[in-house]
Amino acid sequence: MIYTTNKAIVRIPGENFGQGITTSDLGKPNYHLALEQHHTYCESLKECGLELIVLEPDLDFPDSTFVEDTAIVTERCAIITRPGDKRRRGEEERIKKELSGHRKIEAIYEPGTVDGGDILRVKEHFYIGLSARTNSEGVNQLGDILRKYAYSSSMVQIDKMLHLKSGVNFLDQNNLVIWEELKHLPAFKGFNIISVISGEKYAANCLLINNRVLLPAGFPDIKEKLEARKYQVLELDVSEFEKMDGGLTCLSIRF
Repeated sequence: MIYTTNKAIVRIPGENFGQGITTSDLGKPNYHLALEQHHTYCESLKECGLELIVLEPDLDFPDSTFVEDTAIVTERCAIITRPGDKRRRGEEERIKKELSGHRKIEAIYEPGTVDGGDILRVKEHFYIGLSARTNSEGVNQLGDILRKYAYSSSMVQIDKMLHLKSGVNFLDQNNLVIWEELKHLPAFKGFNIISVISGEKYAANCLLINNRVLLPAGFPDIKEKLEARKYQVLELDVSEFEKMDGGLTCLSIRF
């Protein structure tokens, strides 16, 4: 089965965006530049054929532009997460209201925690990253929900990155973009590996939408590798979101 997307939820960054959670040590983001970059990101999603549901800034949650962490949406249900960082809890309830008109709602409950950035879908299978943000109870709850809807799942323990999709992303045709140092993980045996060199790790968080790959700008090695595989690459400057530990997948919920 081929799972296609035609909609995406995005949220405009709030003016307190720079007060969010980060470990990047890249300095404070420029808010006006972040707005410009977010606008370009949204226009790119539309160019790729997606209809956008654009939410206004939520000043209660500086990180709320990173909507992906709040829900996992499939063609059969929407699973509302329970963010691993307490400072983000509450974001998911506001996203739930948006998704309730589109999907049957399921949810992760205390003591489980799950961040959407830890969930990597490959066809009917979901890889779930066990991370600082997604705990074992969350992995178990999510696995139970997915089985209920005839999906399979498996856990991948990670300790070198914030989220699973910080370092691993599936494109199509069995192609997997992954940090070079992780390409030998048993969980990903059998994929066609497109390795990301150590100096371009941020670019592993790329996004395939309807035959186009959105890629952070400024990473020539991975761009060349993708183009060699005949992908149409669209580079986007997301420097201000990198400063806040966010990337291309984080900025939308696609379904």
